[in-house]
Amino acid sequence: MFKMSGKTAVVTGGGKGIGKSIAEVFAQQGASVHILDLDRDSGQQAVDEIEDSGGKASFHSLNVTDQQAVANLFDQIFEQENSLDILVNNAGIAHIGTLEDTTEEDMDRLFAVNVKGVYNCALAGVKKMKQSGGGSIVNMASVAASLGISKRFAYSMTKGAVLTMTYSIAKDYIDDDIRCNAISPARVHTPFVDGYLEDKYPGQEEEMFEQLSQTQPIGRMGKPEEIAALALYLCSDEAGFITGSNYSIDGGFTTLNT
Repeated sequence: MFKMSGKTAVVTGGGKGIGKSIAEVFAQQGASVHILDLDRDSGQQAVDEIEDSGGKASFHSLNVTDQQAVANLFDQIFEQENSLDILVNNAGIAHIGTLEDTTEEDMDRLFAVNVKGVYNCALAGVKKMKQSGGGSIVNMASVAASLGISKRFAYSMTKGAVLTMTYSIAKDYIDDDIRCNAISPARVHTPFVDGYLEDKYPGQEEEMFEQLSQTQPIGRMGKPEEIAALALYLCSDEAGFITGSNYSIDGGFTTLNT
């Protein structure tokens, strides 16, 4: 089950964390994976690790906010592979702050990457999937898209937009055999979390990590590979009846917190 042999997959932000885990599991299942990331070092390292494990992967440096660069790269990938079957819009940036803590520059930066970046890649991806005869898109949203979370004003705005874009794409392209779904994680233990704790709570990393972990009723943060397993399912043929859905993967955060 969940085999991806012969399929072409694009994963944005695939150099680290959740994106890297998604790229790895797709390659393990036989897909030809194209990792798109701004960070050349981490992106190439991810490709090297996939190839060392017997998988097929390529790295492309890309700024997802640049629509023409996105279109050109998707043209290049399609010309090379003659198909585009899977797109995971994972690239994104975080921001912590209330309305009053959010500058105009913060808002523009968050919108450019988290909203316009998804739009740019989905636009290019849909065009190629129509030529391929269909495909599957997974957009990385967040529990912040559906719940009020303290000091996540701009971030929540962007993830809400990702969620509603997901619904629109699923509706508009269902007759083209293009499925589109969203994944909404709660806290996941990624390099971003470790860097945030080192920066904001030096000397208290372990204490704060445990405190953040306990906000999930299950008592821990998610693992990148757990998110990747859900993405694998949603992009597989076995999920062919699923479109226009949002999947919370949150340790009970959205339903069990009281």
